[in-house]
Amino acid sequence: MAKDSGVQSIERALDIIEVLAEYQDGIGVTELAGKLGLNKSTVHRILATLASRGYVNKTDKGLYRLGINLIEVVSCYINNLELQTEARPYVAQTTAELGLTCHLGVLDGDQVVYIEKMDVFSNVRMYSQIGVRVRSYSCSLGKCLLSNYSATQVRQIMKDCSFIKFTEKTVGSIDELLADLELVRRRGWAIDDEESERGHRCIGAPIYDYRGDIIAALSASGPVSLLTEDRIESVAEYVKKQALEISRSMGYTG
Repeated sequence: MAKDSGVQSIERALDIIEVLAEYQDGIGVTELAGKLGLNKSTVHRILATLASRGYVNKTDKGLYRLGINLIEVVSCYINNLELQTEARPYVAQTTAELGLTCHLGVLDGDQVVYIEKMDVFSNVRMYSQIGVRVRSYSCSLGKCLLSNYSATQVRQIMKDCSFIKFTEKTVGSIDELLADLELVRRRGWAIDDEESERGHRCIGAPIYDYRGDIIAALSASGPVSLLTEDRIESVAEYVKKQALEISRSMGYTG
């Protein structure tokens, strides 16, 4: 038998996943193959691949059902959609109240991905910026997100990071970063004080889920002429308050 083409194999794998979704208690290989009109050996081979990645699992009765990895992947996507929906009014309010640009970001590896941005000058969502990635060690969002992890975990996350210095103030090593994260944990907010760009400040606060884990961060940023040193504390308190409200909308009770 000729090997499946790449597209055909993917289509068959997706067909299998869709059928498994209908059988919470699982389904046998023979029955599954019959429903799909496929050879039993083909179905078994695809199931074995999916099982090796945790996308399906085999019950004690020898039946196959959806695995925890698939559920987690889908849950992450759903949670991000929920997060954006819940956070959007607070992003707009922060921008309007503080007169600063507001970002919402999540961690992906050692980088931060913007999932929302609103600019004070336009007061609309900045679609061109959504999806943009920035270095986590040099921005307040990244510091908030990394503060969720132990020193050992942070070292692992940042193991391939080159710590490029964008300005003379940029964090230049893992040890500097760990010291900064300890400060973030103590005060509950983070600052990028001209670390990503000269003449620019950004203050962020973490957003928690129902388990108490940091899943995102909210920040307010602007030029140092606007986000002056004497505003840092008040802006930090406001951003913390808004981030806490978003956290509560996500089920956080702390």
